[in-house]
Amino acid sequence: MMFAPAPFLLKDVSVSQVMIQVCIALIPGIAAYTWLIGPAILVQLVIASLAALLAEAVMLKVRGKPQAMFLSDGSAIVTAWLIALAFPPLAPWWLVALGTAFAIVVAKHLYGGLGQNPFNPAMIAFAVCIVAFPALMSQWPSVGLQLTTGDQINVILGLAPRVDALSGATPLDALKTALKLGEANIDVAHMLTNRDLYGNFAGRGWEWIAAGYLLGGLWLWQRRIITWHIPLAFVAGLTAISGGLWLYDPAQFANPLFHLFSGGAMLGAFFIATDPVSGCTTPRGKLIFGVGAGLLTYIIRVFGGYPDGVAFAVLLMNLCAPLIDVLSQPPIFGMKDKS
Repeated sequence: MMFAPAPFLLKDVSVSQVMIQVCIALIPGIAAYTWLIGPAILVQLVIASLAALLAEAVMLKVRGKPQAMFLSDGSAIVTAWLIALAFPPLAPWWLVALGTAFAIVVAKHLYGGLGQNPFNPAMIAFAVCIVAFPALMSQWPSVGLQLTTGDQINVILGLAPRVDALSGATPLDALKTALKLGEANIDVAHMLTNRDLYGNFAGRGWEWIAAGYLLGGLWLWQRRIITWHIPLAFVAGLTAISGGLWLYDPAQFANPLFHLFSGGAMLGAFFIATDPVSGCTTPRGKLIFGVGAGLLTYIIRVFGGYPDGVAFAVLLMNLCAPLIDVLSQPPIFGMKDKS
């Protein structure tokens, strides 16, 4: 039995219609981001979008593909938005542009373009940049730090000095660093009571941004742009391992709510891991993919060398996706097994 390559869509809709709805679904998270962190994220979205369209146009020209059709399908814009939302909002403009261009040129077009890339382009960009520029990729603005729109733009464009006081670690990174430095003397449950940094349960301000992504993701599911398998499995995997270790030792391990609503968990569960090109396509395969990504996210966060593990978790599962799909194919109709 022959199977066509991904992506597979549940509805008779065009690629551009799907991409438009994904962008719409990101708006609640972007709105919360802008309100709580500042308008710098809007500048980064514009920079990433322009870089993506330029890189897309160049590669289409090189490959002899029709530019109008592919530039208007929205896939480059979705990649650009995910990169901008994954990068620190006060990162220098060239870093966002470089990461976006790398995603479009290398992770997308060098593999054959839309529908052929085995890895999520946005997460390739994040992984490459955090390895190459770890200091710049680890500087995040503190919630409540009041900078004018002009000040934020000047920092992004390099027209103002990058003062250390303007940026710091995310709540997820701060907790991980404190545990490493304090070893057994740190009580996580007590640390999470610091409302100035950790907010109500997962980071002052960041928990509401994650809630925005959750709202948009549920809308995508309601519109049948994505299925429930990967998001639910991702959340279940992350909850299971974080909940188990939290029950085992709440003084050393944060509770599941913290891990679900901090960092890029919700963005990863609904918008990144659900990529129909680089992810699994069978129902059982999607469940395995999602659980694996959730488990790996926690392992990298807590025991690895990076503050958040979503990007590397998704990329590792992208590697496994073809094999998972082969092993999880349902039996052919009329036969007892898959052979």
